[in-house]
Amino acid sequence: MRSMSTILAGYTGWRRIVSRLFYKPVLLALAALLLFSSTCTVGPKYQRPSAAVPGAYKELPPPGTGQANGWKQAQPNDGAARGKWWEVFKDPQLNALEEQVNISNQNVLAAEAQFREARDAVRIARSGLFPTVSTAPSYTYSRNSSTLFNVQAGNLTSGQRNIYDLPADISYQADVWGSIRRTVRGSAESAQATAAQLENVRLALRAALAQDYFELHGVDGEQELLTRTVKSFEDYLQLTKDRFASGVASGADVAQAETQLKSAQAQLIDLGVARAQLEHALAILVGKPPAEVEIPYTPIKLPPPPIPVGVPSDLLQRRPDIAAAERQMAAANEQTGISKAAFFPSVLLTGSAGFQSGSFTDWFTWPSRLWSVGPQVAETVFDAGRRRAQSDLARAAFDASTANYRQTVLTSFQQVEDNLAALRVLADEARAEDDAVRAAQQSLDVSTYQYKAGVASYLQVITAQTIALQNQVAAVNILTRRMVASVLLIEALGGGWDASTLPTEQNLIHGR
Repeated sequence: MRSMSTILAGYTGWRRIVSRLFYKPVLLALAALLLFSSTCTVGPKYQRPSAAVPGAYKELPPPGTGQANGWKQAQPNDGAARGKWWEVFKDPQLNALEEQVNISNQNVLAAEAQFREARDAVRIARSGLFPTVSTAPSYTYSRNSSTLFNVQAGNLTSGQRNIYDLPADISYQADVWGSIRRTVRGSAESAQATAAQLENVRLALRAALAQDYFELHGVDGEQELLTRTVKSFEDYLQLTKDRFASGVASGADVAQAETQLKSAQAQLIDLGVARAQLEHALAILVGKPPAEVEIPYTPIKLPPPPIPVGVPSDLLQRRPDIAAAERQMAAANEQTGISKAAFFPSVLLTGSAGFQSGSFTDWFTWPSRLWSVGPQVAETVFDAGRRRAQSDLARAAFDASTANYRQTVLTSFQQVEDNLAALRVLADEARAEDDAVRAAQQSLDVSTYQYKAGVASYLQVITAQTIALQNQVAAVNILTRRMVASVLLIEALGGGWDASTLPTEQNLIHGR
């Protein structure tokens, strides 16, 4: 029996022996295949299809007219074009709520997890570019049948024996036609689409939060208006009571004044439902239970700030949904190349090396070595049109993704134009409504004076009160709608995001 030092010496040299077995016969063949496969790729080269992009927005004023109706031509230093678009409203409470969306909103967290899944899929696909090496050490102790006769050896192979086995197997799928490389690129482009979808989720949720926020404070404005109205109607009720006590007014005037007051009080109470629901919606958007969020009472006082608007072609880079559709289109193009590669033979290189011995002391010695290496070429001779159908399917999927991309671009232009028009029309309507509010107040003042003078009935006062209240409520609602339209315009413009921030293929491979 050999000494333990001999055994250890043989064990410590096994890597050198395996190196001699693998590097010469196997790795040289791998290098040749890598060199060949890196220069050959079948299938179409991706080029972004064109989309219908107008030269200017229909709702923008002609060049040189300057700022108008709550929007303006974008400048390089505009804050809304840099990411935190909500800061353009200069509302600290809105800023604080928006910052929580990215941290606590569960829909955002789910989208982030989906992006990580897509990023890991890139790493999985990339592993196909490299050989797979596996090993399965084993020890077998066996006894053969005493009646088993070995014809070649001319004797019985009976007795007990040990088998020590340490194999190392290598397998490499040569990417001769670029199928694996296209799979990697397709996975990276799908991951980029998922990253853009994540940004689209963030944009949509932040825009929804801003809409709910301004609608809530629009309700606050109505509550403030109705609170003043109720106080005014209480004064009118006291006026009719005093006049009734003096015998110059009828009980009908008192009843009418009381009806008007109670109706206003009911409207004021009813606004509490809308405010509570909007406050609860804001809580969910920031990822908190409704019981933990309370928004202070703050009526809207100022009109929306001017929103920077760029040229239509900017949307192709600034809208995350357009970027997602474009990356999905690129990934579909890679699938067409993969389907083309299926028409060509695949090349598989396999090798095996290691040690096998019937004695532990001889396990790692040179005579115990074994190895084998050989390429394999596989080609499908007949598949009843399967590959042709798969190629046609991939092409149809690419055409569908192209149509979806172009439709997404068209829809984005519609959304921008819709909100530009809304801001323009609402600005004009606000001016007209302000005039109506002033006129209605003057009418109410005159009717009140005439009623006190005894030359008009209280019905005339009530009519003037109703018209004045309707116009005042309409003015508050228009201001709220203008704020919401400005948020929707920012969302339609992409919220200051840019496609250049998408992770590159190398970043995805390295888990960034």
